[in-house]
Amino acid sequence: MKKVLITGVAGFIGFHLARRMKALGYQITGIDNVNDYYEVSLKWARLAELGVEREAAEKTTYITKDGFTFHMLDMADMSSVLSVCKEEKFDAVIHLAAQAGVRYSLTNPQAYTHSNIDGFLSVIEGCRQSHVQHFIYASTSSVYGLNTTMPFSVKKPADHPISLYAATKKANEMMAHAYSHLYQLPTTGIRFFSVYGPWGRPDMALFIFTKNILEGKPIQVYNHGNMQRDFTYVSDIVNGIIHILHQPPQVNQNWHEEFDPSTSSAPYKLVNIGNRNPVNLMDFIREIEENLQKDAIIDYLPMQPGDVPVNIANVDELVNEYGYRPTVTVAEGVKAFVDWYKTYYRI
Repeated sequence: MKKVLITGVAGFIGFHLARRMKALGYQITGIDNVNDYYEVSLKWARLAELGVEREAAEKTTYITKDGFTFHMLDMADMSSVLSVCKEEKFDAVIHLAAQAGVRYSLTNPQAYTHSNIDGFLSVIEGCRQSHVQHFIYASTSSVYGLNTTMPFSVKKPADHPISLYAATKKANEMMAHAYSHLYQLPTTGIRFFSVYGPWGRPDMALFIFTKNILEGKPIQVYNHGNMQRDFTYVSDIVNGIIHILHQPPQVNQNWHEEFDPSTSSAPYKLVNIGNRNPVNLMDFIREIEENLQKDAIIDYLPMQPGDVPVNIANVDELVNEYGYRPTVTVAEGVKAFVDWYKTYYRI
């Protein structure tokens, strides 16, 4: 598992994962289309941290001095994705490229089918044709939708998503199962819970809150602040993925005798990665205020369509099967983000 493809490598989690795995000695190739969903300059700044120097006439392939290869292409371009997979013959693929965001899916639905369905198909087909040993892909806590039993467990069905974003991620899980069953391709879907940290996305709450508080602008707080989130620091996500990488799922020999949505008679697995320490949204905001030494101006609003008031992860599988437990506290994580934000934007 030393030669690994990471898709979405210019994105928030993909960048952190690539940087960490490069430091550990993995041979990493990255793919990203560097689209303009949010500021492109931030994506190129992440790539620069990985050694990729942007050129005036942008190329489709960059190779850094330390051997990191970056392909700038659209994941839905199946022929290009297949070509990369066949030529480089990866041991594992970690698929993080996706159109993210619940609220954006309310107004731009086609972006989600293009990236999250067509793009996913390109990558998993590339894995099948190049005989990849382990295909890991990003799912989301949003798939739990109308589930109310807390903490959310992969052992329970999640069949009622309430946003198109969540529905496309649930579709990814079903597509992965079909490939695991048909072609014995080992697939692991990881449901991420409220990831945050330095180099984060500008459309995420921590980024927006920090920016607006510093600029003296109101922050929008939905459900009148009655929200709980299992905020999970990005390094905990990265370390969890690396622990999972070297344990491709096995066939559950007893699956026909018990109903367990997280495993199968095929080499298929679902895993939560969350902090397992839910935080009230207002407490999260107070951490930001404390680190900025400035009070927020709060505009309280009703619940946003497609959102849920609470998400808490059951991480029993992560702890018991992979030997990993997230450790970074919200106090530590928010401070790290604010410090990065001030440095990056020269405040």
